Amino acid sequence: MLKMKNPLLITDRLFCFLEEKWDSPGGQKILGSTLVFGFIFSIVVIDINSRSWLPDWLSILIPKNHLVAIEYAFLLLLIYEVINLILSLANSMSVSVGKQFEVLSLFLLRDIFKEFSHFDEPLRWEQIEPSILPILVSGVSALGIFVILIVYYKLQFHQPITKDNRNQNYFISAKKIISLVLLISFLYLISKNIIGFIHYGYSETTFEAFYTILIFTDVLIVLLSLRYSSSYHVAFRNSGFVVSTVIIRLSLIAPLMMGALLGIGAAIFALGVSYAYNLSRPVMGAKTRFGANCSESRS
Repeated sequence: MLKMKNPLLITDRLFCFLEEKWDSPGGQKILGSTLVFGFIFSIVVIDINSRSWLPDWLSILIPKNHLVAIEYAFLLLLIYEVINLILSLANSMSVSVGKQFEVLSLFLLRDIFKEFSHFDEPLRWEQIEPSILPILVSGVSALGIFVILIVYYKLQFHQPITKDNRNQNYFISAKKIISLVLLISFLYLISKNIIGFIHYGYSETTFEAFYTILIFTDVLIVLLSLRYSSSYHVAFRNSGFVVSTVIIRLSLIAPLMMGALLGIGAAIFALGVSYAYNLSRPVMGAKTRFGANCSESRS
C-alpha cells in the first residue's frame, strides 16, 4: 500500500511546490518583471531591426513594426494566464472553466493588438478604417465575457464531491497529476511553436491545440468524478462545462463575427449551467428513488 501511495505523494508535493512558487509574492514579482522586460526587449530588438542593424538570417525572423511589441506582450500575458488555468484544475472545475473564459477574453483583446500591429508607421486612417469593425467586435466580445464572468463567479457554490475525506483527497491528487501532464503538454506546444517560428516562420497554433487537449482533459475529469459521485446534477454540470470548452475551441477557429458570438454564447451557456445547478441542488439532493427504504425493510 505504501508503494502505491508514493507516486501520489510525489506528484502532490511537486504540484504544491509549483503552485506555491507560482502564487507567491516573489514568484509574481518575477513573472511581472519578465512581462515588462519582454515588452521592452521586443521594442528594442524591433527598433534595431528597423534600422537594418541585424544580419539577414536574423532580420527575417523579427518584425520591423514597433506595434508588434504590444502583441508579443499580450502573448506572454496569455501564456501566464493559461498556466494559471492549468493550476486551477486541481482546485475546482467551475473555477477552471472561469479561467478558460478569462483566457478567451484576453485572447480577444490580443486580437485587437494583433490587428493593430498590421498597421504601418506612422498610422494612417485610410489603412485603419477597414479594421475598425474587427477591433470593435473583439473589444465588445471581450467586455461581454468579462461582465458575464462577474455573474458567473458569484453563482459558484463549492462543495466536496464526496463526504469521504480519503476519496476526496484521492480525487484532488488525481486532478493534480492531470494538471501536471497538461502543464507539460502546454510547455511542449510552446517549444514546438518556437521551433516552428525559427525554421518555418510564425505559425500560431499553440492556444488552439491547447484547448483541444483541454477538452479531453475536462472529459477525463468528468469521468473520474463519477468514481466518487454518481449525482446526476453534478454530472450534468461538469458535462455542461465541457460543452462550453468545446464551444470556446470552435470560437478560436471560426470567422471573426461567428467566433465572437460563439465566445459570448459559451459564456452564457456556462452561466446557465451554473444557475440551473444551483437551482437543482435542493431538489436533486433529496432521494429520487421511490419505494420502501431498504434498511427499513430489513428491520
